[in-house]
Amino acid sequence: MARLSVTRIAAGLLAVAVCAALLAFSPLLEVIAATSERSAFLTDRMPYRAFDELPQTRLRSGTSDLTVAFAPGSLDLSQERVQQWIQQRADIVTAYYGRFPVDSARILVIPVSGSGVRTGTAYGWRGAALKVQVGEAATAEELAQDWILVHEMVHFAYPSLDTTHRWMMEGQATYIETVARVQAGDMKEATGWWELATQMSKGLPRFGDAGLDYTPTWGRTYWGGALFCLYADVEIRKRTDNRYGLQDALRAVVAAGGVITQDWPLRQALRISDQATGVSAMEELYDELRAQPGSIDLDRLWSDLGIRVGSATVTFDERAPLAAVRRAIMSPKAVNTRS
Repeated sequence: MARLSVTRIAAGLLAVAVCAALLAFSPLLEVIAATSERSAFLTDRMPYRAFDELPQTRLRSGTSDLTVAFAPGSLDLSQERVQQWIQQRADIVTAYYGRFPVDSARILVIPVSGSGVRTGTAYGWRGAALKVQVGEAATAEELAQDWILVHEMVHFAYPSLDTTHRWMMEGQATYIETVARVQAGDMKEATGWWELATQMSKGLPRFGDAGLDYTPTWGRTYWGGALFCLYADVEIRKRTDNRYGLQDALRAVVAAGGVITQDWPLRQALRISDQATGVSAMEELYDELRAQPGSIDLDRLWSDLGIRVGSATVTFDERAPLAAVRRAIMSPKAVNTRS
């Protein structure tokens, strides 16, 4: 009997110890469980099926429906506050294109460790969708300063191209994310030009580089493509007496159905762009830069636009020959058609 009692006591003590250990490690176990649940959403692909099983909230920008869902995990900010950020970013894109580029889109928010907006990816193969990773400790100020979500939404507004022309998909998103934010009042004009002027040189060809189609480096893909868009914007405006610009060209592509869910050859999109503006600026610039590095004088361009770059901002020279072009690029534009 005494031996049985000792055994029972030992078993009881062991059970208490196990419970105490579980309680001590419960926060860690919760993190492990959350990470396991989240793993299905952290692959390179868009988890369409898993997304459709999550609780969803519907937003509307222009005439388009945006379905928002949150992957497992916690955020310091409320889901309502994050949804407000998504709405505001979508409205920036809607204002630039005159409509949200696609009729409907899925938007997946994935909480991850850290702060700020970490990264994002846009998809089109089963309908327009994007996923964006937001740090668990992200603040409202960090969301307000974010550029990533605008960049990914801009991807909705151009057809899917082959990998040779990835520079066009990434470049136009890199350029427009800044222009659209300035037009919407989300960023000051001087700040927008300073960011473009201090970053654009990353897209210049280096020794041994070929043209944009044949130099798939990071700098040439993102900033080389952005440089193409800036030059196209300026050239269109010069040839049309500032009546049209890249914004009109890209709105025409969207109006023709050239969005992320469609596979197009690049020349089809360029041809539509040129038809919309009445000048062949985009196809001609592509022919100049597709295979050869071309001759690009950025310093001359900034001078002609009246942009003087300082250490943390820019100043404007309103007497510069292309000052009116500079102002027009960053000015909001109503929906317009060529007549």
